[in-house]
Amino acid sequence: SFRYYSAKASVELELPDGNKSFKAQIRSVRDSAAWISVVPALGIEVARILLTPDSLKLLDKVNDRYYVGDTAAAKAKFGLQPSLELFQQALLGKPIGLDPNEKYRSDREDGQYVLTSKEKRKFVRAAEDISPGDTLAHDRDMREKRLERTLRKAEEKEAIVLRYWIEPDSFLITRVQIADLMRDQTADVRYEERGGPETHHLPTRIRITLSEPARQASGLFELSRIELEGPLQLNFRVPEKFTPMP
Repeated sequence: SFRYYSAKASVELELPDGNKSFKAQIRSVRDSAAWISVVPALGIEVARILLTPDSLKLLDKVNDRYYVGDTAAAKAKFGLQPSLELFQQALLGKPIGLDPNEKYRSDREDGQYVLTSKEKRKFVRAAEDISPGDTLAHDRDMREKRLERTLRKAEEKEAIVLRYWIEPDSFLITRVQIADLMRDQTADVRYEERGGPETHHLPTRIRITLSEPARQASGLFELSRIELEGPLQLNFRVPEKFTPMP
């Protein structure tokens, strides 16, 4: 897999407190860090983010504020837990969390292969029920009591249901869904478009949706000028005049 990755990105976020869109530069060093510089139309950087396996650092250059904390604290503050591994694997169009030694159930859906981790069928049903966008919010197939019981059993097992959609001709992954039944959270990653052989068929359009019962957030990343050379500068320094985010 590629150690270095950099690209220009056009990003649209749909968050519980409103929508945002901006241009950004992304640099990533595998298993180490992802660096994002947010640069709107005038070319002046307004924010910078550094995500490591266990921390999130953020500079808000508009308000001269900063945030530094571990990923659990970031979840408490921003409502969603950032994951370096998920973000880096998504940039490369990978089957996030796929274990080649595990057995998976294979199905067909809309002309694609679908692999599902071999959890108990009721866990898979529950995962389908809590996943975003596939059914109406009130249209849960399992009755609420049964769903709650199933989720409680899943909690004892720390059950996570993984599903992968695969294009049959190219065997490229088009979608990954990770349903964490213990926490009632779902991550849904869709590789909506990919580049040609010159960019190793890496995704050029990725949609990531993170959801839990009370809220959902999604980001659409349109990627261009993808480079796989390094080393890369991931500079992050908090200027003296900056104050911590409230």
